[in-house]
Amino acid sequence: MSTDTDVGPAGREVRQTHRVVIRFAGDSGDGMQLTGDRFTSEAAAFGNDLATLPNFPAEIRAPAGTLPGVSSFQLHFADYDILTPGDRPDVLVAMNPAALKANIEDLPHGGMLIVNTDEFTKRNLAKVGYESNPLEDDSLEPYTTHEVAMATLTRGALEPTGMSKKDAERAKNMFALGLLSWMYHRGTDATEQFLREKFAKKPDLAEANILAFRAGWNYGETTESFAVTFEVAPARLAEGTYRQITGNLALAYGVVAAGLQAKLPVFLGTYPITPASDVLHELSKHKGMGVTTFQAEDEIAGIGAALGASFGGSLGVTSTSGPGVALKSETIGLAVALELPLLILDVQRGGPSTGLPTKTEQADLLQAMYGRNGEAPVPIIAPQSPADCFDAALDAVRMALTYRTPVFLLSDGSIANGSEPWRVPDVESLPDLSTTFATEPNAPDGSGEFWPYLRDPDTLARPWAIPGTAGLEHRIGGLEKADGRGTISYDPDNHDRMVRLRQAKIDGIPVPDLTVHDPDGDAEVLVIGWGSSYGPIGAACRRVRAAGMSVAQAHLRHLNPMPRNLGDVLRSYRRVVVPEMNLGQLSMLLRAKFLVDAHSYTKVAGLPFQAEELAGVLTDAVKGDLPA
Repeated sequence: MSTDTDVGPAGREVRQTHRVVIRFAGDSGDGMQLTGDRFTSEAAAFGNDLATLPNFPAEIRAPAGTLPGVSSFQLHFADYDILTPGDRPDVLVAMNPAALKANIEDLPHGGMLIVNTDEFTKRNLAKVGYESNPLEDDSLEPYTTHEVAMATLTRGALEPTGMSKKDAERAKNMFALGLLSWMYHRGTDATEQFLREKFAKKPDLAEANILAFRAGWNYGETTESFAVTFEVAPARLAEGTYRQITGNLALAYGVVAAGLQAKLPVFLGTYPITPASDVLHELSKHKGMGVTTFQAEDEIAGIGAALGASFGGSLGVTSTSGPGVALKSETIGLAVALELPLLILDVQRGGPSTGLPTKTEQADLLQAMYGRNGEAPVPIIAPQSPADCFDAALDAVRMALTYRTPVFLLSDGSIANGSEPWRVPDVESLPDLSTTFATEPNAPDGSGEFWPYLRDPDTLARPWAIPGTAGLEHRIGGLEKADGRGTISYDPDNHDRMVRLRQAKIDGIPVPDLTVHDPDGDAEVLVIGWGSSYGPIGAACRRVRAAGMSVAQAHLRHLNPMPRNLGDVLRSYRRVVVPEMNLGQLSMLLRAKFLVDAHSYTKVAGLPFQAEELAGVLTDAVKGDLPA
């Protein structure tokens, strides 16, 4: 990790480091998400490559000081391109005993531990099952431990403001942020400006947080406890303008951009659900860019309104997570039958039922593929990272508009809440998504009628007619339609034809061929993933190759239809490994479709894969030690 050392002010050692993983952990009311996000913003502004992993309870306010109430934020930043938020922290900031107990096993021996000693009372220790104080019983000896009375020092810094002790202690997260900012040579001006803007309506509160932040910085500067500070140089990124972005924010921006590129108004019909709600929150800010947001009374009403907007000539969008998809399934089937464009944003979470609302999973693939009655095929696209959500949204809208079909976009909790640098695209480089509406009768028999299911010979898409257009009156609804004319039909041969046409339309959507990263060209093992597994798989491949072994990597963005060359790629490797955060859904599809012996490696712990565990699996695969 370290490449060089120097001597800084006060004779302290300044260690040059390529990468660092920091985890802030505390009670769900301690502001760990804000602290981590603020440090992330500073890393992004400095030019580091970064990836984050927020982890917080589903309860609005879990019992204070308990293990279920622990909230954490992990940040990995580096001077080179990184793929994951890191397996284990190099630095753990523990604000109370619960945070320490929940996270200490992840800290490697020799790692740095910064502990808020004020919370290590007998009562708080007993809450989480500590029989003795770990700060006194030598159990923390394997770590470089710094004991800091953060609450006491914060109260002291805010005493001149006249603020109560209880209110003053709430700013201790800013003390921790100031200390870590000092330790890693991060500036203070941007954070202070952020706090003034965040608490603009309460300037006294803003100044209190700034005082706490400065107190943390000054503590690092004056104490003799920290003999070493660290520097992580900016990463060498491709030229351009960058900003930090989360997956949900990138999805929202992608939807806005798609509406502008399609020259269509955007209508989001939705119902709030974790972890997709931030898409609604962000899109509601963009009325000036042609976006209308509608928070319905339930999931069914939300998608119904979105599909109605599409029927009316808008870009209809709905956002949800797995439980909401279940409720929306009938209307998705209706959209398939109506053959209207509709974007379905599914930010996956742990299930079944309510499951784990704030934890991640990739278990909605089969639901997206088959979770409707009858034969109701839809395209499925999965972004691989937070920044990739922007491009994935544009791609999904392109398919929806071109082929007159609902399209699933499968994100997940780790992508939605995680963040990374995003290269802001030049607007002129964005694809033209403009579409056409039917304007006149099209009946091939010269009758002057409008046939709503007369298909484009290339795309098999039907014409899109805006209601109220003279002469283009037509019937809609869920009952089967006659091919071409669109009248209700119970004819067996017609139903067979319509089912096969709808399937052929989806199967015929062109998607890019699958690319394989095989640096040595002699790998016998292929690891293939989808969605957020991209980062851990890529990091694991780097480790395996660094150990002198060959492994090939491929990643599926388009899950339906799949790339035309996928079968040939799979059959060209002796062993195929498919890591998924489910019980093997993609693996089952690959086995069924291509008759390959795909080895499934699964995890359903509510947390993303670690590069370390996948590297072990791939090493076994290369050596031929995978279980049958």
